[in-house]
Amino acid sequence: MLKRIAIFAAAVCAAAGAAAQQQPRADAPALFGAREKIEQMAISPDGRRIVYLTPMAGRGTAIVVQALDGEPRVITRASGDPDRVSSCRFVTDDRLVCRVHLMTTVDNFLLPIQRLFAIDADGGNLRQLGQRNTGNEARFRQFDGSVIDWLPGSNGEVLIMREYIPDGGGTAETRQVRRENGLGVDRVDVRTLRADRIERPDERASLFMSDGRGSVRIKGVRAVQGGTGQIRSRISYFYRVQGSDAWRPFSTVDEETGADFAPIGVDPDLNVAYSLRKLNGRYALYRVKLDGTLASELVYAHERVDIDDVVRVSHGTRIVGVTFAEDRRRVVYFDPEWARLHSDLARAIPNLPLIDIVSSSADGQRMLIHAGSDNDPGRYFMFDRSTRNLAEIIPARPELENVRLANVRSVSYPAADGTRIPAYLTLPPGREARGLPAVVLPHGGPSARDEWGFDWLAQFLANQGYAVLQPNYRGSAGFGDAWMQSNGFRGWRTSIGDVAAGARWLSAEGIADASKLAIVGWSYGGYAALQAGATEPDLFRAIVAIAPVVDLQQLRDDYRNYTSGSLVERFIGTGTHVSEGSPLQNVRRIAAPVLLFHGDRDLNVRVVHARRMHAALRDAGKQSELTIFDGLEHDLADSTARTQMLTRIGAFLRERIGAR
Repeated sequence: MLKRIAIFAAAVCAAAGAAAQQQPRADAPALFGAREKIEQMAISPDGRRIVYLTPMAGRGTAIVVQALDGEPRVITRASGDPDRVSSCRFVTDDRLVCRVHLMTTVDNFLLPIQRLFAIDADGGNLRQLGQRNTGNEARFRQFDGSVIDWLPGSNGEVLIMREYIPDGGGTAETRQVRRENGLGVDRVDVRTLRADRIERPDERASLFMSDGRGSVRIKGVRAVQGGTGQIRSRISYFYRVQGSDAWRPFSTVDEETGADFAPIGVDPDLNVAYSLRKLNGRYALYRVKLDGTLASELVYAHERVDIDDVVRVSHGTRIVGVTFAEDRRRVVYFDPEWARLHSDLARAIPNLPLIDIVSSSADGQRMLIHAGSDNDPGRYFMFDRSTRNLAEIIPARPELENVRLANVRSVSYPAADGTRIPAYLTLPPGREARGLPAVVLPHGGPSARDEWGFDWLAQFLANQGYAVLQPNYRGSAGFGDAWMQSNGFRGWRTSIGDVAAGARWLSAEGIADASKLAIVGWSYGGYAALQAGATEPDLFRAIVAIAPVVDLQQLRDDYRNYTSGSLVERFIGTGTHVSEGSPLQNVRRIAAPVLLFHGDRDLNVRVVHARRMHAALRDAGKQSELTIFDGLEHDLADSTARTQMLTRIGAFLRERIGAR
């Protein structure tokens, strides 16, 4: 039976009643290392069933369909070795479209593969939705297709952007050789797989965008370096006026500058493309008319941070608001009806302020809501608009229901040049913020940022007794061009200096014991941990680096033969910073012991980075320990592996800075 909460009642979040837990838990690695119980959820058009992805033991994933008044049923599974289900959504009440991806090696290159398939809600009739393979394709197919329009009300049809690959040649017995090449759009019946051509394949196209009603209105063409096939940062967009098949120029966007309109959605009623463009160095949202005039109007801009997305409803066909992150993520609705709805939900679940409308029935009466906070990983609700009731479905991380989680607060501290660096401070529950052992936890990217909310790694560290500081150092995304500067690799001195300043601030404020500081990071965060250890050898007593970049030249070489190679090369740049900013080239300066983790199917940062760093540290007489997880990618999406990692991190930090 679902728990019902009146929308206007003074509801109390379930997390508020969690049992007090003052001491670090011995089973914390398994509790925090477990993947989310619900990795993605959607509702059927009739509002009677839901589908969600849930982890199996280790790295596997199951697709579960459940009637709201019934029991869950697993309709199919992916082992995670190597195939992983990443999304699943209803097209009709009894038919779904799901996506699976995997990492494989082709001609000694690690490549991501994605496949789209349709499946009945009972698990039967699984059919692949991409172009049919003949075994005679001219090149390897990485991505077979994606849904760009779910066509609500079409009784089982969707618009699919498909990759078409010509045949490599024919023989005397070959009746037909396929010639089509590039991206095209088909209207596909997901039951019969009958397909009607909407857009002929175009080998120059990199994307198509529909208006949500079956009409393709936007096309993107990414610039490619002649002769090499490597992509550039420039995309040319084209559009159609209503009722015309002719493509007209819309904008040309350099993704590094954001100086022109980048369309992100089409509103067919207003006949506009919602687009992002820089205004005073920060992304703002505009409407651009698709009537031939390209007249534009500013919809929303923020004076301190970037607008980073829009809020979509009605199966993505309507854009009703914008979202951005200051110290907390905010949504501003420019549709009054949706603003009132959000306000009502916020009053009903006041302890869960991070509210997202995940999915809705075809008539919009039933909605899936996800709501969370800093000390609640989130829980899913069903909201019935006709009865004005909420029904809680399931918490995202039921393992943590009886664990007291830590509060997260926004802070800022001075960098060496006096600039105030925004950050998040998580303190161990029930502990006074005085003389604590502490961990600085820089985020990855570097073109990313931390936000207020639940973070399983930060919460694990707080549970173990550490104060945790997550700095949004200069080079972080979301704060505009002036904050991004030249990025965290080319401008590593500033970025790493900001990270180190956070550790000093913890000590100066008395929050942390200066002799008990450690640094932990993942991806670029791992790079920051190692580079801070090299530039500030007396600051940290322990370094943990998960999937770290260790050498900038190695990173350039890793991508050299991929289509993104020229983008990576430009991002890293050339000059003395390539060696000076590489922990591997400065390994002899590192004094603290190092703990390294890496997956051997990591395409973002190759496992060679961790292996080279470990070998260099050992050769230099330093303390280093390396754990390689076989078959795992950059996110280490395996509950067993994450538990093993957290167990070792917990023991390592206790040995070095002693929290218990």
